[in-house]
Amino acid sequence: MSESISQKTRRKSRFGILEERIGYKFNSFSDIERALTHPSVQKKNEDNFHYQRLEFLGDRVLGLCVAHILHFKFPNAPEGELALRYNALVRGRTLAEIADEILLYEFIRTGGDLKQVTGKRMQSVRADVMEALIAAIYLDGGLEEAQEFVNRFWTERIEDSNTAKRDSKTELQEWAHANSFGTPKYKETERTGPAHDPEFTVSVKVPEKIACTGIGRSKRIAEQNAAAKMLVREGVWKDETPEGKTV
Repeated sequence: MSESISQKTRRKSRFGILEERIGYKFNSFSDIERALTHPSVQKKNEDNFHYQRLEFLGDRVLGLCVAHILHFKFPNAPEGELALRYNALVRGRTLAEIADEILLYEFIRTGGDLKQVTGKRMQSVRADVMEALIAAIYLDGGLEEAQEFVNRFWTERIEDSNTAKRDSKTELQEWAHANSFGTPKYKETERTGPAHDPEFTVSVKVPEKIACTGIGRSKRIAEQNAAAKMLVREGVWKDETPEGKTV
């Protein structure tokens, strides 16, 4: 069913600011309204006016657009490096970060049980809505417009050399095994700060190597930082932190 003039005017007023932020003007607002509606809004089980189907489509569109950019941006990169870059660029955390840059949460409609979509706990929701937004652009303007949107908001991250790095714990383990050092061992050595905001210190020890320590707001992050520090020290990774400081 086509939109009435009054419906289109109301939606234009609502989404005009979002259009300015994303650099795309919609011809119809039905898909973008669906893309910004959380399933908690549905009143009946059969009501499917929410973003989940668009999220499914947007995930595939984003994947194609990112793969297209990487293919031409890094013509000499092997498949393994392209895969690492790809995974970093389409993961939920990256999607949520870009959603936050354009303040997408200001437009998301949620039910009474989901009044707030900001904060780390709702990161996955913001990532899902970002994929749905990409699908809405694709359905409204075609693949070329979707590609332009991805180019606009992903370019800086695509050029970041860190997107080609593997998970530091995985990298360290494979390096240790390849050089017959054995399996890295992690140990929590200190925990400071209040219970609601702790800071962890973790050491990692590889046989025949001096241990390295890492600090983070979670044990996992501290382990990753410790592993990365050892990779830098052993020359496996380049030290790209400011003023030559290791991670």
